[in-house]
Amino acid sequence: RVCKKGGCSEIKKGSNSLRSPCTGLEAVVIGEVHENVTLRCGNISGLRGLVTWYRNVSEPVFLVSSNFSLPPAEPRFSLVNASSLHIGALTLQDEGNYTCREVLNKTWWFPVWLQVASGPYQVEVHISTSGTLPNGTLYAAKGSKVDFNCSSSSWPPPMVEWWFQAPDSSIEPFGNNLTVSCFTLLLMSQNLQGNYTCLAKNIISGRHRKVTTELLVYSPPPSAPQCWAEMSPGLLMLQLTCRWDGGYPDPDFLWTEEPGGVVVGTSKLGVEMLNQSQLLDGKKFRCVGSHVVGPESGAGCVVQIRSPSLLSEPMKTCFVGGNVTLTCQVSGAHPPAKVLWLRNLTQLQLVIQPNGHYLITQNGQSSTLTIRNCSQDLDKGYYVCRAENPLGVREVDIWLSVEEPLNIGGIVGTIVSLLLLGLAIIAGLMFYYSPVFCWKVGNTFRGQDMGDIMVLVDSEEEEVEEEEDAAEEEEEANEREELPKEIHKHVHIHRVTALVNGNADQMGRELQALQDDSSEQQNEIVQEDRPV
Repeated sequence: RVCKKGGCSEIKKGSNSLRSPCTGLEAVVIGEVHENVTLRCGNISGLRGLVTWYRNVSEPVFLVSSNFSLPPAEPRFSLVNASSLHIGALTLQDEGNYTCREVLNKTWWFPVWLQVASGPYQVEVHISTSGTLPNGTLYAAKGSKVDFNCSSSSWPPPMVEWWFQAPDSSIEPFGNNLTVSCFTLLLMSQNLQGNYTCLAKNIISGRHRKVTTELLVYSPPPSAPQCWAEMSPGLLMLQLTCRWDGGYPDPDFLWTEEPGGVVVGTSKLGVEMLNQSQLLDGKKFRCVGSHVVGPESGAGCVVQIRSPSLLSEPMKTCFVGGNVTLTCQVSGAHPPAKVLWLRNLTQLQLVIQPNGHYLITQNGQSSTLTIRNCSQDLDKGYYVCRAENPLGVREVDIWLSVEEPLNIGGIVGTIVSLLLLGLAIIAGLMFYYSPVFCWKVGNTFRGQDMGDIMVLVDSEEEEVEEEEDAAEEEEEANEREELPKEIHKHVHIHRVTALVNGNADQMGRELQALQDDSSEQQNEIVQEDRPV
């Protein structure tokens, strides 16, 4: 627009109309680098006078005139309609003040201010991330610090706007600033993954350009990987499985044999199949998981494959009509073994299926077979517990005997009767052969305490002196032979056993009584020895 004394008219630049605010009596025209612009000389229509254009620097510099005798300063400058200045291939150096002088009856001066804008060109976004994927996508580690910077070639410096769009969400502004084109996110999280757009806008020309960059936020798994071996259907192959959950994206897995490091396979799933030729009892396999933002050496786990071992009781007994449980414990099997119960009838092994008679339970690697309502005809015999995995098969035999239940009450009654009969026999023999002993034992239990003392007492009065003559001894012997046998028995020496309750006085009385009895017997003997 050309502004003069408050009046404004429109100046066309190429095929586009440009409007700018008037500043005093100046017309403001905006052009862009490498494009053409036309500056109008006032807003006068109709017959025009002699028109000359000048560039105002330190002093006016001639550019072009309607006087064809004066050539233009540069080929880029020309007149349109013998009045308007046309400038081709603008540069930033063309920006400045221009003056149109028109001489018609009198001289008119029309000032014009030309502003030249450039860009924005070459808009680039720089993100300080952890790395770049092969397809060029940027990624950052969860919890890391990320710097964002947007640069462009523009004059004047552009206004920069940042926009963010998360997956499956609408775009939202991040903020704008006329001079600062960078910012920092301190703690990256999963909800900050998405597209970041930098929009650079030239505040003079209004031209803008934008660049969108995708940023992914990756996080390694928080725990260590886990690996195991399991049987494939049919027991023909062994499946190795490795899991490392909790990270984004999924890690890569490498299976190797240990020792030696022979590669078994690599995959995203962490699953490898082994055939029978690769299986050996006790062999180890290592799984190493690697993540794009995880440890450089990765994280791993080891699986050792082993054949099963069995432990069970060799014999069990069941009473007719009762229940019995056979237990089979598997140990050391990896992958876990499949446990079967079989019935060995004349070397023909039949797999036992659970039903009303048989109950099979599995708790980990422990299996139990419960037989209900035992029968001698059906259940007596060998049972086989079989454990198998791709490494081998193990079996153990269990013998089950079925017996009639015992009459416990009758057995106990018989034993008690025999004990009582034995006691009665012993008591009868004691009463028969030693009644005095029994009488004294009875008295002892009735009247004596636990402090009894056994004392031996000599009952004879005096011993015959060794100095007596042999003649006298022979004479006495002859006289004794003539006595009746009833009287002869009283001359024997008696040894009396007395029980005294630790009482010295009582013991003395007992000894005195024994001496009196001995004196009376001698008196009787002397009297009887007398001749009638």
